[in-house]
Amino acid sequence: MRMRIGVLASGSGTNLQALLDADLGPADIVSVVVNVEGAKALARAEAAGVPARLIRHRDFADRESFDAALVEALRAAGVDLVVLAGFMRILTPVVLDAFPGRIINVHPSLLPAFPGVDAQRQAFEAGVRITGCTVHVVDAGVDTGPILAQAAVPILETDTVVDLQRRVLAVEHQLLPAVVRAIADGRIFPADGRPRLRGPEPDPGAVLACPSLPEPTP
Repeated sequence: MRMRIGVLASGSGTNLQALLDADLGPADIVSVVVNVEGAKALARAEAAGVPARLIRHRDFADRESFDAALVEALRAAGVDLVVLAGFMRILTPVVLDAFPGRIINVHPSLLPAFPGVDAQRQAFEAGVRITGCTVHVVDAGVDTGPILAQAAVPILETDTVVDLQRRVLAVEHQLLPAVVRAIADGRIFPADGRPRLRGPEPDPGAVLACPSLPEPTP
């Protein structure tokens, strides 16, 4: 049975495009939901022939009402795994409980370092020499869920924040589809008390560690 992927996005949708362009193996993107009117992610989905929908968070009285609309859309599409690809909203338990352990996000730092917004700027201003990106399971915290995969990106002497953002984003475009493919392939298993991802690493600089994900909720 093929895995059905739902993608949530808010902006330009470059990570969505990376997923659309990638070979996801036994998985298909069956739904894209965008929460910001005019976001390019919506046009990218439509150009790829993927069902897409705009659900504006500003049209709802509170986060829970908006999240209920997200759940309704994702369930209507029969989604098994939810992927946040530049989705700039903190999810409430309304969504988390509907897809327990089945929501993943890509974040532009080597978590747990530099969670939250402007992660590349945080790394740059902290003076660290290596940063990167992380794909993790989404939980109730801010970028605190179990780490699935990480890829390192060195900070060069000549870098500006914009340079660093661009290079980290390029690695995100490799790492996120690779992790989605690995989940769809079932290459996730616990070993020696520390969950790991079985199979080739998606990037030479990647460090992988994947918790076992629960079965989709009917």
